[in-house]
Amino acid sequence: MPGPIITLTTDFGHRDHYVAAMKGVIVTLCPQALLIDISHEIRPQAVRQAGYLLASAARYFPPGTVHLAVVDPGVGTGRRPIAVGTARAIYVGPDNGLFSLVMGREPVQWAVHLTNPRYHLAEVSATFHGRDIFAPAAAHLACGADPHEMGESLPPASLLVTGSLQIYEEGAGPWEARVLHIDRFGNMITDFQVSDPQSRLVVTVAGERIAQLRHTFADVEVGGLVAYVGSSGLLEIAVRQGSAAATLGSGLDSPVHIREAA
Repeated sequence: MPGPIITLTTDFGHRDHYVAAMKGVIVTLCPQALLIDISHEIRPQAVRQAGYLLASAARYFPPGTVHLAVVDPGVGTGRRPIAVGTARAIYVGPDNGLFSLVMGREPVQWAVHLTNPRYHLAEVSATFHGRDIFAPAAAHLACGADPHEMGESLPPASLLVTGSLQIYEEGAGPWEARVLHIDRFGNMITDFQVSDPQSRLVVTVAGERIAQLRHTFADVEVGGLVAYVGSSGLLEIAVRQGSAAATLGSGLDSPVHIREAA
């Protein structure tokens, strides 16, 4: 049987030693842990993008998984290092809104402010809490530590929640969504949730109007713009066999205007 699972999500990339240092701490403290990378290619400081990728992947891991996520522009400030427990998983990282989407899907059962130095490295850098606080916490939790010994209990309502999804409701528009993520194909994933792919919506982005939602990429000609409901239930914009982000000159947080068709 595999050991406890710890996933890692960061904006550290693969050029530097940061991810490897975190993994070294984890396997030193919890040698049986199975480490799985979700992504280390988050745009630097893009907390909402990280939250989307984490939430999109976390639901497919077995119960009891520890999800370690470090996208932390406030490192070294008064923002709290936290661990959050739900019925399915444990999340470890900064209290900066990173866990907003997963907390919306999985009600929080407990939360802890990670203040007990016994569960930190001996020396804590002001600029690398991923290695010195979060990685040790994830390792201890994966190997069975009591989270309530790791710091002060926090009321779940006190945790920072930012950037909740917008949800399509008939007659409630128009809406201004934002681009949460751009995947390696240049597809633009928004923060607008649509449950019915047949919804009659008109999408405008970067001055380009898309008159209706489609089922998949092949429903338009090569090079054509297409809007559709993606695999995570969110509105996405793509160019068939091309990059929507490059074609439209759009990036993270770009606005996407949505209204119901007349």
